[in-house]
Amino acid sequence: MVKYRVEVGPEAYLPPSAACAGVVLPDPGQALIAGEVVHEDVGMEEAARRFLSAKIPTIFPGPLVLWNWNEKSVKKATAIKAMYDELKAHNPEALLIPMPDYRPKYPKINPEVEINPNHPNLTIWHNKIDVCMFVGVHCHQANLSLKIIRGGTNCYTIAMCAQAGHEDAMLTFRDATPDKIWMLVEAIKDVKKTL
Repeated sequence: MVKYRVEVGPEAYLPPSAACAGVVLPDPGQALIAGEVVHEDVGMEEAARRFLSAKIPTIFPGPLVLWNWNEKSVKKATAIKAMYDELKAHNPEALLIPMPDYRPKYPKINPEVEINPNHPNLTIWHNKIDVCMFVGVHCHQANLSLKIIRGGTNCYTIAMCAQAGHEDAMLTFRDATPDKIWMLVEAIKDVKKTL
């Protein structure tokens, strides 16, 4: 049996859940790339390379960092903004598009300013996003959105999860803290020096 790899789509109208295809989540200190467990440092460097080589790198911050719930969310939001500033300085096409809540946005959304969690592919198609990161999004919503993106777009997905990670992303980190987000900011700075 061929091992399932979580790769850039479009894969199918209804792609399989990576967990059902045998992909397991990483342990603390690890990350996943295409469904393969790697050391977290390897994941940081790969995420930095993907962001810096993208035509339209995009960060989708979710409600867990947008709504000022507690001191930790403020620290995460500060680190995310620093990451965006670093990407924007490298590539003026970089985007920061919020996912403020999970309510369906009907009859239509403005894909230039928000992402509809139930149709994330619309925002990705409209903005021609080729690499994106979800951060501060509740796990159930992130998994749904990541599958839709993998199924219908050619966007490379990165998930920075506060829990155990997201197997449906092409690259995922677990136990996201403000310090871990700052580690990715530093990885971006380091990789930028080599370009």
